Formats: sequence, C-alpha cells, structure tokens
Amino acid sequence: MSVLRVAGLAKRYGAIVVADGVDLDVARGECLGIIGPNGAGKTSLLNLIDGSVRADGGTVTLAGRDVTRLPQHRRVRLGLARAYQVPQAFPDLSVYENVLAGAEFGAGLTGGGAARAAVEVIERVGLGAQADRLAGALPLLDRKRLELARALGARPKLLLLDEIAGGLTELEVGELVGLLRAIKQDVAMAWIEHVAHALLAVADRLLALNFGACVAAGTPAAVMADARVREIYLGVAPDAAAVG
Repeated sequence: MSVLRVAGLAKRYGAIVVADGVDLDVARGECLGIIGPNGAGKTSLLNLIDGSVRADGGTVTLAGRDVTRLPQHRRVRLGLARAYQVPQAFPDLSVYENVLAGAEFGAGLTGGGAARAAVEVIERVGLGAQADRLAGALPLLDRKRLELARALGARPKLLLLDEIAGGLTELEVGELVGLLRAIKQDVAMAWIEHVAHALLAVADRLLALNFGACVAAGTPAAVMADARVREIYLGVAPDAAAVG
C-alpha cells in the first residue's frame, strides 16, 4: 500500500501553471526522487503535498486517508514531516530541545514518551554527543542532521526532503547519503535535490517535472536516459542524446 498517493494534482497562479495533473505514489521503504530545472514546479509540488498551499484540483492521500483539504498541521499529525535545504531549527535551543519540540508538537507525544523519542532520534542521526549544544553553534552538516532529527521526531510515515544536500562538501554529502539510506527503511520518502549523484544514490524511482507537468517517471536509469529529460534537465539536445 502506498503511503503517499497523488492523483491529478493541479495548481496555477493566473497563467503560470505549477502543477499540471501530477500523479505519483510512494511506498514505505521507498524514495521517490523529483528532478527538474529551476521553475519546474518541484517545490510547489511539495507545498501542495504538505498542505502549505491549497490545490486547485486533484487529490493527496496519506496512508489511505484523503488529506487534500486538511491544513498543514493536521497532515503533520497524520504522519507527514518535511526537512529543508536551509535548516529550520531554533538556534537558541539545544539539539535535544529542538527534537523534543518535534516529538511534542509533531507526534503529539508528552512527558517521558516525548523525551525518550527525542533521545532515540538524536542518537539515530549521530548527534548524541551534541544533545546539549545550541543548534545555532552546530556546523552545517550537523545542522542538516538536526533538521532530519526534528522531522523524525514527529514520527512521520512520509518524509519530504527539499534540497537537503545543498551546501555540503562531497565528503559531507556521502555521510548524508548514508544516513538517508538508513532512514528510508522506515518511511516513505520524496526528495527534491539538485545534487544529482546524492539523489541517485538513494532514490528507487525518479519523477521528472517541467512547467508543472511530469515528463518522465520510472527507474533512475530509465529517467536519466530519457531524451526529454536529457534535453530539459541536462541541457542535451535530443539528437545529441540519441547519439549517445
């Protein structure tokens, strides 16, 4: 059963179409990578899925429940979490306090249950030794780890990742990829990313967007070899793609 199912999702702002009948689904233990050039509608799609933007048409189903008309905070309580390129942690709170907030306000946990969940997640992402450190004092990779921990603290069924590898060194990207592979076992994951090799190291399937519409979907190898994707996303003309 799909954790996330999107059918015919549509959104436009006047003449600008940001979602043009998008269909997708993601199962537990699976990562769907979403690619496309700037302005393709990738972030708009995540905004429609998480409820921060209301769709004009189509449906969003989370763990079998239609959440299309539910506000963002209700979707969070039903199992949706999101991590961003620019970490959203509270800089003047400790790592532990940040993750505890995710457990309390995201998952609705209280007392000892929330505390145990926060400690477990902090250890899982490799921040156990820094639990008492202020979030604002962390280096970038650890702020990315904390961003994931805050999301995981909400006990999500679906994890949306919005260019989370951005700004990292190659070595740091490798560490992040290892962490995401481990996290993927327990959740459904939809990931927008411009660091293509990081995405390809984790994604089971790809969805390519352009002007809000799906131009290709399937295995990473098939999508990256698609002539339309090579032209739109990689800048390779169709005849050049055919040559090889």
